[in-house]
Amino acid sequence: MTLDTARAHQTAEAVARTSYSKLIAWLAARCGSVSAAEDALSEAFAAALQSWPLQGCPQNPDAWLLTVARRKLIDLTRRQRPEAGSDELDTVPASLDEAATSPLPDRRLGLLFACAHPAIHAAIRAPLMLQVVLGLEAAQIASAFLMSPSAMSQRLVRAKTKIRQAGIPFHIPQREQMPERLEAVLDAIYTAFSEGWQDPAGSDPARRELAGEAIYLGHIVADLLPSEPEAFGLLALMLYAEARRAARRNASGEFVPLQQQNTSLWDASLNSKAEASLLHASRFGRIGRFQLEAAIQSAHVERHRTGITNWPAILTLYNALFALTSSPVVALNRALALAEVDGPHPALLTLDELAADTRLLDYQPYWAARADLLNRARQPAQADLAYQRAIGLERDPAVRHFLQRRRDAAH
Repeated sequence: MTLDTARAHQTAEAVARTSYSKLIAWLAARCGSVSAAEDALSEAFAAALQSWPLQGCPQNPDAWLLTVARRKLIDLTRRQRPEAGSDELDTVPASLDEAATSPLPDRRLGLLFACAHPAIHAAIRAPLMLQVVLGLEAAQIASAFLMSPSAMSQRLVRAKTKIRQAGIPFHIPQREQMPERLEAVLDAIYTAFSEGWQDPAGSDPARRELAGEAIYLGHIVADLLPSEPEAFGLLALMLYAEARRAARRNASGEFVPLQQQNTSLWDASLNSKAEASLLHASRFGRIGRFQLEAAIQSAHVERHRTGITNWPAILTLYNALFALTSSPVVALNRALALAEVDGPHPALLTLDELAADTRLLDYQPYWAARADLLNRARQPAQADLAYQRAIGLERDPAVRHFLQRRRDAAH
C-alpha cells in the first residue's frame, strides 16, 4: 500500500467514524429511504478509495462524500422515475470544488424523531435509531437489548422497509407530536452513550466519540423540549457518568470500580452541570426513569463531599426505579445496593429469582455481581464458577484482569 493510498484509507476511516451518521441522516431526509441512503453512501466511500489516492484527499471529505452520494441518489431516482429532476435532492453543492468549503448540515435529530414514528413498532424504534442515526452495528445493538445479532438484524431490515412503505417524513415533528416519541429518542441516546462509556480509557476513538455525540444530542433535545423533565434527567445521568471517566482507570491502566474511585478525580464542573439539569427536571413534578437513575448517581457523588455512600437512600431510589421499569438490569443493581444495606444473603435470593430470566444468561454484570456476593457470603466454590463465567463474557481486558484478581483473592 502506497503512502497516498494509506492516507486515503485513514481519512475515509476517520470520516466513517465521525460523520457517517450525519451523512446518512442528510441523505435519508432528502430521499425518504434509509436503505437507499446507506447504499449511496457505501458507493461514495468506494469512489473515494479509488479517487483520493490519485487526486489527493479533499479539504472537506465529508462534503465530498455527500456530493458523490447525492449524485448516486439522483441517478437512482432517474432510473426509477425518468421524469424526476435533481431538484429533489438539492441544497448540497453541485460540484466537488464547491463541496470543499460547504458546511455539512446536521439532520440527525429529525431522523431520530422519524425513527420514533408511531407507525414503527415501539420495540424496534431505539435499535433503529442506534444503527441509522448513531452508526452502531447490529451486534452491538443486539447486546445492549439482550437479543441475538441475527434477530436484531432482521428486525432492523423490516423497520427500514416500513419507513419506506409508510412514507414516514424525515424531519423534526410538530412540538405537540414530540412527547409521544420522546421516550424512544432518549432510550437510543442513552444506549449510544452506554456503548461509548464501555471504553473507560478512551482508547477506542469510535466509542469515545460516540459518548460525546450522545451528550451533544442530549443537550439538543433538552434545549428543544425545555418542559420535558426526562430529557434533562437523561442529560444529568450522562454528565454524572462522564464526570467519572478519569477515575475509572488507575495510573497503570487497571480498572477501578465506582466504590474504590478517587473522588478528587471526578470532574466537578460536569457534576455541577448534572446537578443543575436534575434540579431543573425535578421542578416539573413528573418523575421518570432517567431522573431516578440520575438521582442514584447524584447520591454516589455525595461521597465526594462526605466520604460516605448513602446506601439506604440509593436502595430506596432503586426500589422506585424497579417499580417503574420492572427491568432485570435495575433489579440486578438493586440487589447490589441491598447487599450494602442488609448483607449478601438477601441480595443472593434476589439474584436467584433473576436467574429465571434467560436474557441474563450471557449478561456479564449478572455473573460478576453473583460472584462478588457469593464470595462475600463465604461460598467460594460457587463464587469461583460465577467468576469464570463473568471473565469469559467480559470484552474489556482491564475488567477481565480485575475479575481475575478478585477470583484469585477469593481462593
